[in-house]
Amino acid sequence: MNKTDLAAAVAAKTGMTKKDSEKILGITIETLMEALAKGEKVQLVGFGTFETKTRAARTAKNPRTGESVNVEATRVPTFKAGQALKNKVR
Repeated sequence: MNKTDLAAAVAAKTGMTKKDSEKILGITIETLMEALAKGEKVQLVGFGTFETKTRAARTAKNPRTGESVNVEATRVPTFKAGQALKNKVR
């Protein structure tokens, strides 16, 4: 399922137009990304938690040359599924 399919499913379940559901879904995703960019944690009870974590600096190897490369520390987004989501998937 992609973003368009998800918007269509939301429209079908809510009776909204597909255009309105796409707009709301887009705003929701944009707001989620903005919160994560600020370093905030986003908890959707029953679904899961989105947050950012810092990945430590490390030394890696270039697979072509075998040369060691220093990789800087960086922030990465993470997701931890909530219990209700885990139970639904099982």
